[in-house]
Amino acid sequence: MAPVLEKRLPGAAGANDNNNEDEEGQNLWSSILSEVSTRSSSKLPSGKNILVFGEDGSGKTTLMAKLQGSDHNKRGRGLEYLYLNVHDEDRDDLTRCNVWILDGDLYHKGLLKFAVSAQSLRDCLAVFVADMSRPWTIMESLQKWASVLRDHVDKLKIPPEDMRGMEQMMVKAFQEYAEPEDATPSSPQRRAAAAGEDEAVVLPLGENTLTHNLGIPVLIVCTKCDAITVLEKEHDYREEHFDFIQSHIRRFSLQYGAGLIYTSVKEEKNLDLLYKYITHKMYDFQFTAPALVVEKDAVFIPSGWDNEKKISILHENFTTVRPEDPFEEFVTKPPVRKLVHDKEINAEDEQVFLMKQQSLLAKQPAALTRGSTSPGRTASGSPRPAGRAGQPSVTGGSPITAVKKPDPNLKAGAANEGVLANFFNSLLSKKTGSPGSPGSGAVGAGVQGSAKKTGQKPGLTDVQAELDRMTRKQDSVVSTNNIPPPTENEA
Repeated sequence: MAPVLEKRLPGAAGANDNNNEDEEGQNLWSSILSEVSTRSSSKLPSGKNILVFGEDGSGKTTLMAKLQGSDHNKRGRGLEYLYLNVHDEDRDDLTRCNVWILDGDLYHKGLLKFAVSAQSLRDCLAVFVADMSRPWTIMESLQKWASVLRDHVDKLKIPPEDMRGMEQMMVKAFQEYAEPEDATPSSPQRRAAAAGEDEAVVLPLGENTLTHNLGIPVLIVCTKCDAITVLEKEHDYREEHFDFIQSHIRRFSLQYGAGLIYTSVKEEKNLDLLYKYITHKMYDFQFTAPALVVEKDAVFIPSGWDNEKKISILHENFTTVRPEDPFEEFVTKPPVRKLVHDKEINAEDEQVFLMKQQSLLAKQPAALTRGSTSPGRTASGSPRPAGRAGQPSVTGGSPITAVKKPDPNLKAGAANEGVLANFFNSLLSKKTGSPGSPGSGAVGAGVQGSAKKTGQKPGLTDVQAELDRMTRKQDSVVSTNNIPPPTENEA
C-alpha cells in the first residue's frame, strides 16, 4: 500500500498546486482591473467647456491666451478656440479644458451651436468679459451677452426635469458657500466629504439672488483695470464712480449667481487667482482664497459670498448719486476732444470744379480788355509805349540817356545786365560822344578808316552794337513792367 500511496501523493499535490495557481492568477487580474477602474473613476474629466462672451476690444482673447501660457495674441473671427492645461498634483493627472470665444458681433451668435449642445451644457462655465477702460459700456454689454446665452439655452430644448435639476445644483452651490480656512490643500474627494458633513446648514437665498438661473456657473471678469488711474486723471472719475459701478455689477452677479473678479493683463493682476477659481468651479479643486473688496482695481467676490447687505456698504459713500439711479446717467461717456484743424473737408466734385473754372476763364478776357487793345500794349501793337509830346525819343539820344533806372522788382540777372550796359556805354561816350572833346577827331578818323577797310557803314563798332542791343532789351523790360497803359490822348 505504501508504494501506491507514494504514487498518488504527487498527483494530488500537483492538482492542488494548479488550483492555487489559478486562484492566484484570478486574484491578480481582479486586483489589476479594480485598480484600473479606480484610476479611471478618479481621472479628471476631459469634456469641460468655457464659453467666453464680450465686446470687440474688451481683451477676452488676450486674457485667455495669457491663462493658456502663450504670449502671442492671434485674434480671429466668428468663434475662436483655445484650451487650458489643467493639472491635478494630488493624482498626477493632466487634462485639457476647452475654451470657446464668441465674436463681439451678434451676427456670429449662431455659432454657439458648435461649442455647446444639450448634452454638454452641464459641463460648461460662462464667462462674461467687461471692459473697465470703457466703464459706460459695462452694464449694456453684460445684459446683452446674458440674453444671448439665455436664448441659446432655450433653443437647446433641454427636458424640463433636467433643466430643473441643473438649476437646483446652482442654488445648492450658492447656498453651501463657506469662507475658506487656512488649511493645507486637500484633494477634491476629501473636500467633497467635508462638504457633506455640513450639508444640513443651508442659508436662504435673497430676494434678488439667482432670479436668472442659467443652470451653469457664471463668472464676470472685468479686464483692463489698470485704466482706472487713467479715468481718474483724464476724465475726472472719483471714488464714487467706481463704487457705483461695482455696486451695479455685483447686483447683476447676484441675479445670475455669478462670481466677480477684476483683472489686468498689463500688470498681471489676479491672473493666477482667476485660473485657480476657474479650475475650482470646473473640477471642484480646493480653493482657499478669500473675497477681496478693499482695493478698487483688484476686487474678487466668489459666487455665494455676496448679498444685498454687503453691497449696501458701498452706498454709504454716495454723495451726488443714489443707488437706484440709472447706470448710464451717472457713468457717461466723456466728450471727444477734437482739434480745430481736424475738421473734415469734403472735396468738390471734379466735373463741378472744372465747370466753374471754365466759366471764370470765359469771363476773364472781357474784364481785362479795354476797347480793342491790351493794357500792356499801345494801339500800334508795339511792346514799347509811344513817346509823349514834348519828350525826345529814346532812340534819338545818346546811349546813356537810353538807360533808365532799373526797377527793384526785376530779376537779379536783368539788373546786373543793366549795370554792365551803363558802365560800357559811359566808356564809349567819353571816347566817341560830344564833339570837341580831346581825341575825338583822331578816334573818329580811326573809326571811319576801319569802316572803309571792312566795307561797313561808319558808326558803332560791334561791341557798341551789342551794348546797344542789351540797352534796348533792358529798356523794353523796364517799360513793359513800369509804364502805365496809355490814355486815349496818348494813343
